[in-house]
Amino acid sequence: MAVNTGSTPQEIAGNLRDRIRKGEIKAGDRLPTQAELAEEFGVERGAVRQAMRILLDDGLLTGVTKGSPPRVADPAVRSPGEPQPTMVGLAPRMTAAFAVPHVRIDAACLTAQSLLPALGEPLRLIHEGRIRPESVSVRVLLPGRDINLAFPAPVEGDDEVVHNRWLAMRNAQGQVLQYNLQSLRSTHQIDVNVTFRALPFTPPAKLYLLNGAEALFGYYMVTRREEPTDSGTLEMYDAIGSESLLFSFEERAGHRDAAFVEQSQKWFDALWETITTDLTLH
Repeated sequence: MAVNTGSTPQEIAGNLRDRIRKGEIKAGDRLPTQAELAEEFGVERGAVRQAMRILLDDGLLTGVTKGSPPRVADPAVRSPGEPQPTMVGLAPRMTAAFAVPHVRIDAACLTAQSLLPALGEPLRLIHEGRIRPESVSVRVLLPGRDINLAFPAPVEGDDEVVHNRWLAMRNAQGQVLQYNLQSLRSTHQIDVNVTFRALPFTPPAKLYLLNGAEALFGYYMVTRREEPTDSGTLEMYDAIGSESLLFSFEERAGHRDAAFVEQSQKWFDALWETITTDLTLH
């Protein structure tokens, strides 16, 4: 019997990725055939082939040939997928993270600019009834409103204009993120908890932790740019976060990756519980 009828390649890859993580499909096991997967997910074989390419890029498969289904790669020898820009790489991984009953997302970033579109697909799937987690917990670390940001900052002069623009963006995006997630309580009776805390410094990099099993890390690349204002042109140092390459580390991808995920989670938890403060989006 087909399940998840009409699934996208990203959903199929996310479902299979979750089975691999849970050990339902073990290292060395062959995946079902393309025909079997197409029947299970109610799709054409082309969608299954695209899902296979996603898992192959993630380093989860080996022995990909035309004659037989691929095998699940040994965690000790899996190679991570190619790093991708945040706006490309974050969304499919976020969608896969929402395939489990209890979703936990932790993020440390400059604003919620990349989180908003990345959460759009899993929210759509929930509203369409294709996935239904029992609970969703999201914790976000953002710079505090009163600190002197390293960036964005003007090249010269008073930084009040630049700071206030960043602050308005931080607050607006955070409020939309909070509203979109918390609305799941009333529409789908999902237990949702969204919390923000304020960092006392400007994060030089972004970090996303997905269900304690995967860490996505990317540097903020600072650049000098110009922005038009009512009084002329403002030169500033800024970072375009959506273009930062995200590097993926998976708990099951060997000791090196597992150690990075573990240490990243400990780093995040330590900041959350010590030097950060309550953040109100206003």
